[in-house]
Amino acid sequence: MTATVKSQPVRQREGSPWTGMWAVMFKEMADHLTSARMRILEILILLTAVATVYAAMQDIRSSIGSDPFLFLKLFTLSRDPLPAFVGFLVFLVPLVAIALAFDAINGEFHRRTMSRVLAQPIYRDALLMGKFLAGFLTLALVLTTIWLLIIGLGLIGLGVPPSGAEVARMLGFLLATIFYGGFWLALAMVFSIVSRQSATAALASIATWLFFTVFWPMLAGLATQMLRPIRLGLPQEIIAQTQLQMTLSRFSPNTLYSETILAFLNPTLRSLGFVLPIQLEGAVLGTPLPLAQSLLLIWPQFTGLIAATILLFAAGYVLFQRQEIRA
Repeated sequence: MTATVKSQPVRQREGSPWTGMWAVMFKEMADHLTSARMRILEILILLTAVATVYAAMQDIRSSIGSDPFLFLKLFTLSRDPLPAFVGFLVFLVPLVAIALAFDAINGEFHRRTMSRVLAQPIYRDALLMGKFLAGFLTLALVLTTIWLLIIGLGLIGLGVPPSGAEVARMLGFLLATIFYGGFWLALAMVFSIVSRQSATAALASIATWLFFTVFWPMLAGLATQMLRPIRLGLPQEIIAQTQLQMTLSRFSPNTLYSETILAFLNPTLRSLGFVLPIQLEGAVLGTPLPLAQSLLLIWPQFTGLIAATILLFAAGYVLFQRQEIRA
């Protein structure tokens, strides 16, 4: 007598692929905001902001009534021995972003909770997106708080409110800073997916940051001299070499961010590249540009930061979907 074996139906994927994303995001945000390392970084940025703004305010008070962009100088003026606040951000924002994401995925493997999390009605899509959004929104919250603090200190110290043009430019500066941090957040998350060791992911992220900060400008200069050497000293050769060096340097997120905030915070800036004297004919130097013109000037750099963040997250998404996860 033969036994009849009934075939079991294959389990289909039910519900939205983003089921559980909000739960993951709020849980991760709570962990970030209450962690000891986040508090240390917040205190570091807070002290930096207060010190640099206080130093800059000593020089700004003398130009009240004559300069229409006083609040923008709170971010750009420096006074020995402290640099400008934007100079600190180029170094501090990547470190904060890396600290938020270097153990986002491999930390779950280290604690052996990845299989338990995915056993719940939470898909990989929702888990990865929730963790990225948690780090991104936490970074945005910290930077927005510091941004509001600087504006508040300016209101108290200067005694005049910012104009609409200043607020719009400061908002553009804030958005550029958030996406600059988003690039390093996505990069650290990619290393967190590739490496199962948190220390390895952190060192790889910091090494990449050091490469773009220290070594890439030198490599861009050497590559330019090799590809576009100046043999006869002609103006065409000098222009071609300068343009190539600027193009290579813009492969660095640090350069893209620096040029973006330079156009937002310096309304009189009219070009980010090589400018010939004939191109300045008819231009009134020192006259501030409208915000639309400044945004048009740095639109490639601004969109480049956003595109790089999206591409890195997409790369991490593909790598995470192909990983084998066992109980």
